[in-house]
Amino acid sequence: MRREYEFYVYIMASGSGTLYVGFTNCIEWRVYEHKNDLVEGFTKKYQCHKLIYYEEHQYVLNAIDREKQIKRW
Repeated sequence: MRREYEFYVYIMASGSGTLYVGFTNCIEWRVYEHKNDLVEGFTKKYQCHKLIYYEEHQYVLNAIDREKQIKRW
């Protein structure tokens, strides 16, 4: 039996316009973590609490490549 996976590339924003690009396999939980400052780091420091974009990928390597592409913008 083949198991299906979902991977997400997403962008969070702060009120001042700071953006954060990330990758996850559980978008709901990851956004919850960002909104509630549960993880130390960039999004907590810059208050990136608003999900402004996400896209779904079936394969992890595709999602990682897309995240890197967006970060190069």
